[in-house]
Amino acid sequence: MRRTRIKICGLTRAEDVDQAVQFGADAVGLVFAAASPRQVNLQQPATLRERIPGLCSCVVLVIDQPAEQVKQIVQVVRPDMLQFHGAETAEECRQFGLPYIKALGLGGSTPVDPAGHPDALVLADSHAPGAAGGTGQTFDWNRVAGWARQRPLMLAGGLQPDNVEQAIRAVRPWAVDVSTGVEDGPGLKSAERMQAFMRAVQRADQSDP
Repeated sequence: MRRTRIKICGLTRAEDVDQAVQFGADAVGLVFAAASPRQVNLQQPATLRERIPGLCSCVVLVIDQPAEQVKQIVQVVRPDMLQFHGAETAEECRQFGLPYIKALGLGGSTPVDPAGHPDALVLADSHAPGAAGGTGQTFDWNRVAGWARQRPLMLAGGLQPDNVEQAIRAVRPWAVDVSTGVEDGPGLKSAERMQAFMRAVQRADQSDP
């Protein structure tokens, strides 16, 4: 049976981190981008980071931030991975010496090519290129089904308990990433929706032929 990995992004409260880990998240994301309503600051991460066990990856999300600022965040938070949501080049992403996720926005009409980031775990999201994620909107999953056959792919963009099974069957991604779809409000996760999302992913995996 296949197993789709699950990342819960945009956590801002310690209790939400605890619940995400308890329910079986493979990774949790902390957002350090000022454009996001889910932004955390350098005073919060110690409380959040210490709750993430070794078997669950800590991912730090940034958007076109200066290298020195990213280095400071890495030093304080000690993430397992970085996630870049802006116009960062592969060279810019690699300079920090950590595995990284590169988000590509499928929300516009401009063709998007993942080949520019050969070392990245590519994340297909629904935001327009250059915009922040967390829109809560989906996109045409058929646009990236071919990507998932060529390389590990993380799928995001409007995923929620009611549609993630369909998304997994359509794309067969290596991982799914959710934020808005498991929230009561920006940065405020719902335990019930997180658990429902996890169960929906498991059902999709169990039904995989």
